[in-house]
Amino acid sequence: MATLLVPHDVPPPNVDAEAIKAAFRGWGTDEKAIVAVLGYRNAGQRRQIRIAYEQLFEEDLVKRFESELSGHLERAVYRWILDPEDRDAVLAHVALRKPTEDFAVLVEFSCIYSPEEFLAVRRAYQHRYKRSLEEDVAANTHDEFRKLLVGLVSAYRYNGGEIDARLAKSEAEILERAVKDKAFNHEDVIRILTTRSKAQLIATFNHYKDANGISISKQLGQDRAANEFTEALKTVIRCINDPIKYYEKVVRNAIKKVGKSDEDALTRVVVTRAEKDLRQIKEAYHKRNSVTLDDAVSKETSGDYKHFILALLGNKAE
Repeated sequence: MATLLVPHDVPPPNVDAEAIKAAFRGWGTDEKAIVAVLGYRNAGQRRQIRIAYEQLFEEDLVKRFESELSGHLERAVYRWILDPEDRDAVLAHVALRKPTEDFAVLVEFSCIYSPEEFLAVRRAYQHRYKRSLEEDVAANTHDEFRKLLVGLVSAYRYNGGEIDARLAKSEAEILERAVKDKAFNHEDVIRILTTRSKAQLIATFNHYKDANGISISKQLGQDRAANEFTEALKTVIRCINDPIKYYEKVVRNAIKKVGKSDEDALTRVVVTRAEKDLRQIKEAYHKRNSVTLDDAVSKETSGDYKHFILALLGNKAE
């Protein structure tokens, strides 16, 4: 369930656009006024605000935010104001431009999003950057890591719930042999993880656990020779097996590092899941850490960035 709180009576887009324009006037920007509007509008409403702003003031609202805001708040608002598929295309592009590619972002989108959702991201990426996501992933990765990620971002998985139990058993045995032989980059491992439906893969992972008494992700975690590729495999498995649990861990690690440049991970989860399943992520966080995510964010973040994230987490406007 979503956490985003949208008022029952939402002002017309032109009224919201005028309120944002007023926040830009005078000495300094009134960030609280911006949060009070954008922190409580859904994707369709935000799009209408952008359109109304451009019609009224003949300037691009996104570009105006880039000049008026800064730091973590600017990045969070920028990601929030874009259409979801365009925002995710930007996140994928930013991940590929980092000195060490942030493969987790690409894995999240390709393994958690529905085939149609991810196809929309790929189309938005191509429209924005005039290159395919597959092309840029291939250009920025190497060897077996390239095979895995290109396979993931190129896939259009079957999205139904039907499974083949015999196939799940046989492919669990393939994965078992690969783990035993430490042949993690075997072509069959990559084929299975990049082409099978989520339901089929979950059945395969369950067979693996039943046969070995341990989940495949935990077994991979015990490997002392773990590297970037095995980390990517674990992320694929976790994203497919239990997205809520996966996101909870991303948020938990981000909260621990806040103040040490990992607000980006916290922002990514909050802005991409606030209109989807952030309530379940919050519940998982509370259960795992015995503290609410709202309280953790309040303690570890500050300023208008904190107020904006809390708004998307479902806190009412002050």
